Parts: sequence; structure tokens; C-alpha cells
Amino acid sequence: MNFKFAHNNFNVLDLEKSLSFYKEALNLKEVRRKEAQDGSFILVFLGDGITPHTLELTWLSDRTEKYNLGENEIHLALIADDFAKAYEHHKKMGCICYENKNMGIYFIADPDGYWIEILPKRE
Repeated sequence: MNFKFAHNNFNVLDLEKSLSFYKEALNLKEVRRKEAQDGSFILVFLGDGITPHTLELTWLSDRTEKYNLGENEIHLALIADDFAKAYEHHKKMGCICYENKNMGIYFIADPDGYWIEILPKRE
């Protein structure tokens, strides 16, 4: 069973301001976007044009106050080469803390409570 990094996530209050900052400060460019049909969220993935690693910016329509970075909104995401085997391994460990079967993903929590997203390998 092997894993590789997929992306990191930051939640943002002002998506356009954040996109401008990351372009100006780090030359990161939008590589893809997902918008909820109901307008509740927008996900924008930024890439450096060199590596496959991306930064996911998440904008939530109902969020009005600044994020407390202690809220565990920042997470790592890893791709499992054998998703089913990884899922069973994590289930036996008792560390699965959240599942989203519709999206085909789950999260595990480390001993300190940090969440790590596990993604299936997609061709």
C-alpha cells in the first residue's frame, strides 16, 4: 500500500482577493474549479505549473467571520493506490473520523486530531 500527496486546503473569506494574492505573491494559477449547484461553495485549485501538487482554496457562501486556524479547517490529502485496502486498514485502526461516500473519500484523524483526507487513485 502506497500513498502520495494530492493537495493542501485553505478556507478563504474573499475568494477573489485570495486568488489575486496567490497569483501575485507566488505565481500560482487556477488549474480547475468546482462550484456547488446551490452556490454554497466554490473550490479553486491552484498549481505552480511545475509539480502536480495543488493548493485548494475553499470559499463557503455562508461564512462571514474570519477563520480560527485552530478549527482543523486545514488538512492534508493523500491518494491511496489501493483505496479499498487503505480503507480497511484505517477502519481496523479505528481512525476514520468522517466519510463522504457520495464523493468517494474519507478522512482519518491522527492522535492530535488533525484530519487527513484519503482519496482513491483516479485514472
